[in-house]
Amino acid sequence: MGIELDDNPQFKDYAHPEKFVTAAWLSARLGVDGLKVVESDEDAFLYDIGHIPGAVRIDWKSDLNDELNRDFIDGEAFAKLMRSRGISRDDTVVVYGDHANWWAAYTAWVFELFGHPDVRLLDGGRDAWMGEERDTSFVVPSYPESDYPVVERKDTAVRTFASELLDNPPEQLIDARPAPAYRGDGTAPVQPQVPTLRQGHIPGAFSVPWGRSVHPNARFRPLEDIREIYKDFDPKKRTVVYCQLGESASHTWYVLNNILGFEDVALYDGSWAEWGNMVRVPVAKGDSRGGAVT
Repeated sequence: MGIELDDNPQFKDYAHPEKFVTAAWLSARLGVDGLKVVESDEDAFLYDIGHIPGAVRIDWKSDLNDELNRDFIDGEAFAKLMRSRGISRDDTVVVYGDHANWWAAYTAWVFELFGHPDVRLLDGGRDAWMGEERDTSFVVPSYPESDYPVVERKDTAVRTFASELLDNPPEQLIDARPAPAYRGDGTAPVQPQVPTLRQGHIPGAFSVPWGRSVHPNARFRPLEDIREIYKDFDPKKRTVVYCQLGESASHTWYVLNNILGFEDVALYDGSWAEWGNMVRVPVAKGDSRGGAVT
């Protein structure tokens, strides 16, 4: 691991404190050899109106997804992307973004699929950086092309597909969307970019909205608060998380895996955008678990 860890007291009792940094830690190390900063937003144009100096942009939609298949890019395409951004395999990569790091967590999770050795999340993301009025830049950096190797993507450990949920449902299935979307009662905000024919949730899922883990300023809540949110779940059992498109559930995956230390947690990135449009798959409505967490 190339860059020293952030010794912020908030992180010391996390399962994986090496996966987090603060704005203060990052600000003090900008420009250090072996450190690369990546901005990944829901609104990709935010990068153009000011970003962390030296940060490169990775667009979750156009950069990480295959153009022809509904899947992520393969090892060759990922290596090409890393080379074009000047990121080496031994670099420490810090990812941040808007919307409390939804898509930043998603991007960091994709880095995990390719086994990048050192990828970290900026606590609070873009909101934290801007809220502290830290330096920003309009300059798009140009780094020398790296020699990032082609690495085979490994989905098995941290990714789940619809077929697996149907054939072998996990013991713990968590819906990270807002409670109205889980209930399918018609009051949830509609995401026009991911329309679905049916509303509700995957049968057997519990509702634990992702936003309960963060403050309004997008920073993580104290560890004790996060433990309380997930106290009814066993960290040793197979756990799968999903949302509308995989974005907020990746944030939940980051919490369960790296803060609470769940031993076997995977993301169903197809999420409701896939499940709610598939033919002949079951859908549940209301608080069908008989007291779902909200």
